[in-house]
Amino acid sequence: MVTASLVKELREKTGAGMMDCKKVLTETDGDMEKAIELLRERGIAKAAKKSGRVAAEGLVEAVVSEDGKTGAIIEVNSETDFVAKNEEFKTFVNDVAKQVLETNPKDVEELLAQEAKFEPGKTVQEALVGKIATIGENLSIRRFARFESEGLVEKYIHGDGKIAVLVNMKKGDAEVAKDICMQIAAARPEYVKREDVPQERVNKEMEILKIQTMNEGKPEAIAEKIVMGRIGKFYEEICLVDQIFVKDSSMKVSELLKQKDAEVVEFARFEKGEGIEKKEENFAEEVMKQIK
Repeated sequence: MVTASLVKELREKTGAGMMDCKKVLTETDGDMEKAIELLRERGIAKAAKKSGRVAAEGLVEAVVSEDGKTGAIIEVNSETDFVAKNEEFKTFVNDVAKQVLETNPKDVEELLAQEAKFEPGKTVQEALVGKIATIGENLSIRRFARFESEGLVEKYIHGDGKIAVLVNMKKGDAEVAKDICMQIAAARPEYVKREDVPQERVNKEMEILKIQTMNEGKPEAIAEKIVMGRIGKFYEEICLVDQIFVKDSSMKVSELLKQKDAEVVEFARFEKGEGIEKKEENFAEEVMKQIK
């Protein structure tokens, strides 16, 4: 009988995925030692040992269906920038992005459990473990987004896989969609329009602005009026339609969209490794610890 606690124990010992642990424990009738051996034989436990290393490099990729109605964007991380230039790794990232496009998984866990369309007979997790073993670095599928559109989906990749953008347009053509993608890559908006910004975020910003204004010596009543003016600057930074258009500073993105009779529904901007804390390795310190 393979219990959840047994699966958890094996996972902690080897770092292998839940599904892999369950599979080998079933095959070995719950024998922990034999299960570890099986994982090692299959290269899964060997791969898992690398999971302590921080994977903050890698690639972001975006793919769009032939009819331009569906798109997917993904980030797959590696430990070194060198691997990001490896053709085998690039192909794997592209294959996984296509898998997301075609199968529409709800999250990374579901994606990993799916059969890999690019390696029949294996799950995406098993295909990933195979790549870890052959490439020799810790790799991880970090995140993805997928859009289906009434109009069109457009993508843009910047800097050899450092930034990827996917945009869903309700109205507009490929030219304006491309411009919007480049705008998002360069100006880093977080939301499409003001209505999308959570009220909590706006309230916090207004509170900060009010304190700043009062610190400048303005009375509270006047400070509140000044805040209403300054909050516009905040929206200009985080809302796509409020931003100055990067290709023509005489207009805002909202004016460009109006001119082109275009409308943006949603977008995703993935920057490789953003928000991942890299471990700072101090080798001298490491050596001293070992000597002591």
